[in-house]
Amino acid sequence: MNSYGGIPLWLSFIILLLLSLYLGLYFGLFGLLTRFVITETAIPLPMVAPLLWVSLEYLRAHLLTGFPWASLGYSQYKFLTLIQIADITSYLGISFLIVGINAVLFEIFLHLKGRPIRSSIPSAVSIVVVALMFSLSLIYGYDRLQTSYEQPGRGLNVAVLQGNIPQDLKWDRNFQRKTIDTYKRLTNEAGKNSAHLVIWPETAAPFFFQDRSGYQQELFDLARRDNIYLLFGSPSYTFAGDAPVRLFNSAYLISPYGENLSRYDKIHLVPFGEYVPLSKILFFIEKMVTGIGDFLPGNDYTLFQIPQGKFGVVICFEVIFPDLVRKFVQNGAEFMTTITNDAWFGRSAAPYQHFAMVVFRSIENRVYFARAANTGISGFINPKGEILGAGPIFEEVTVTLTISPSAVKTFYTLYGDLFAYVCITLTGLMLSIALWRKLNIKNNF
Repeated sequence: MNSYGGIPLWLSFIILLLLSLYLGLYFGLFGLLTRFVITETAIPLPMVAPLLWVSLEYLRAHLLTGFPWASLGYSQYKFLTLIQIADITSYLGISFLIVGINAVLFEIFLHLKGRPIRSSIPSAVSIVVVALMFSLSLIYGYDRLQTSYEQPGRGLNVAVLQGNIPQDLKWDRNFQRKTIDTYKRLTNEAGKNSAHLVIWPETAAPFFFQDRSGYQQELFDLARRDNIYLLFGSPSYTFAGDAPVRLFNSAYLISPYGENLSRYDKIHLVPFGEYVPLSKILFFIEKMVTGIGDFLPGNDYTLFQIPQGKFGVVICFEVIFPDLVRKFVQNGAEFMTTITNDAWFGRSAAPYQHFAMVVFRSIENRVYFARAANTGISGFINPKGEILGAGPIFEEVTVTLTISPSAVKTFYTLYGDLFAYVCITLTGLMLSIALWRKLNIKNNF
């Protein structure tokens, strides 16, 4: 926040503390409510804990614009057999299993230590149910991993480029020429590998592409010369009468024939990064912090179309929201792309966490994902969640892969967070029973 966001050091500490306190509330609430339910009712821990956990993770993913970063289920992104159920439950189903299994182990531990279990029959039933769900998930996962999602004869060569442009130089006018030349050189390499679609990262074009400038013509000429479709990120703007200019974080697709085919405007913006939520109340923040953008969200789940199929693009932060991604696939996207600039994270765990979450978006909708990141991680993920061709961070990288558009519509694609809604309903029922019993006992005294 201080190095790249232009936020004063003292204020960045305060923001970090407030965010940590806010996120910590969910863990505290989980412990409090779990204790409340198992104390006031006979419902066993292996039933209470996973339902509560999933309900709170869903709440965290949506409340105050949502922050579903590093949710528990994402920790299993390499356990491919287990996480195939995400095409039904999203990542929340894996969170459910992790908490359920740990609750079962805890119950068994208490029993072995000689501590009596209050409701032995319900506890035994809950242990069997969780074990059965875990076993069925593995069987389902094994079956899904044997299934082919490739469409014969519909291969598409896609190249993702990683220019490794330093964040502090990205918008420096003196460095603008070098940035463009870097991506032109990497694009030429991709063209030599017969790429049909070449993808640059978020805001890789450090200028307003819509302005009829020499830079715009260079990109048209590049696509024409290499006979490629070119997808890239660039800021955009519109005017609305007497209102101030409206800024958007956008992605453009241009054709080999020198045409600007379409533009997607980022829908889910980063709070306090791309805009200030509740700006009328928090008006002082924009005056204190120069690094916060003043972007507006887009409204349309735009699909791009090339001869090999339709696809959608999500920009940076958007890829961590399952429901947003599924709407592109539900509307007809046959593969997905994501463009990002993770240079903000530096050499931390965050670029790896961000990339791992894309694994679940592929499985949830059974589509290929192509990811282009300025400093990494760039690569591909297939419909089974297998990571293909991922490069290192903070290096120039060009990865080309043949992918296959998908015509599959999964349960999650069609019905969304139905699993989460069931968990929330059951959680509400449990809390109601516990509250009723507590009030009823209190009234009896």
